[in-house]
Amino acid sequence: MPKARLTKRTVDAAVPQAARYTIFDDQLKGFGLRVSPGGEKSWIVMYRANGGGRTTPKTRVTIGTVGQLTPDQARKAAADTLAQVRLGANPAAQKREARKALTFADLAACFLAEHVEAKRKPGTAKHYRDLLQRFAVPALGNKKAADIHRSDIAKLHLNLKSTPFQANRLLAVIGAMYAFAEKRGLVEDGINPARRLEKYREHRRERFLTVDELERIGAALREAETVGLEWEVDEDQPNAKHLPKAENRRTVLGPHPAAAIRLLILTGARLREILHLRWEQIDFERALLFLPESKTGRKTIVLNAPALAVLAEVPRLGTFVIAGNDPDKPRADLHKPWKLIAKRAGLEAVRIHDLRHTYAAFGAG
Repeated sequence: MPKARLTKRTVDAAVPQAARYTIFDDQLKGFGLRVSPGGEKSWIVMYRANGGGRTTPKTRVTIGTVGQLTPDQARKAAADTLAQVRLGANPAAQKREARKALTFADLAACFLAEHVEAKRKPGTAKHYRDLLQRFAVPALGNKKAADIHRSDIAKLHLNLKSTPFQANRLLAVIGAMYAFAEKRGLVEDGINPARRLEKYREHRRERFLTVDELERIGAALREAETVGLEWEVDEDQPNAKHLPKAENRRTVLGPHPAAAIRLLILTGARLREILHLRWEQIDFERALLFLPESKTGRKTIVLNAPALAVLAEVPRLGTFVIAGNDPDKPRADLHKPWKLIAKRAGLEAVRIHDLRHTYAAFGAG
């Protein structure tokens, strides 16, 4: 195998080939750079365990990737590993034992903390955490990560067959988690239990509101903002007599959730884009919204006259346009306000995301 002084220049010059190969350092025996056909580069140490001679098979230990360790850091780690070998230790065996001790729950926690939260958007991180903690960890958390088989993940996937979209997302998250674990050396290469499992077919559900339905939503919003919407009470319930009188059983919708629903209709923006919208991101003169972070990256939305009118009337209480209980934190959701409005408009089956579909349909028309 080729030898060279392992420096940044050597690393940069090492190009992928048809087969995986290793360049060994010409000064520190056993220290090498391993290059895969896919272009991944990792630092390794080769040694013979237990002071064995030439007849003892060599053992390879991966000490990190090029992105994690600089050449100097990798050289020091390699020297430390070889020093342990000279004292009778077997780092590869110790690593195998550590892998066996790692539970699925431990791996999920490490994946979320060190990869997802560090490299993914907050909304994506929240979604990953929810899928793992709600479905995967309760079912598999106490099992060793290395002992999880494809059949375990297939069973988990099958249990969610009634929600194919969610089932497929969970499969993708687990697959990404094991890919992360392989790169970090937390599990052996090639054991990803989510690999080669067939996903469910997903039927996109799209609902477009008619002009009449939009008018009903508008009427429900105006009523909710002014006189309020009446509660529905089961008079036969034991505690019904303690409730306010019928004329006082009304919920008045505040200006911020009402504005959020109108902006969703008038801009075609996603829910989080509206709930996380800051006043500083609005250019009233040019009628533009500048979103530094959306699902697809940086984004600019052109505002029509009605959307501008809605924004002009929203009370400014803090950093965010749609103020919540804490004006300096974005509102978490619009679940209750939308449920209230949709029910009054007779559109209980309509999802809030359908407002975005409707805007796109009108735009295409």
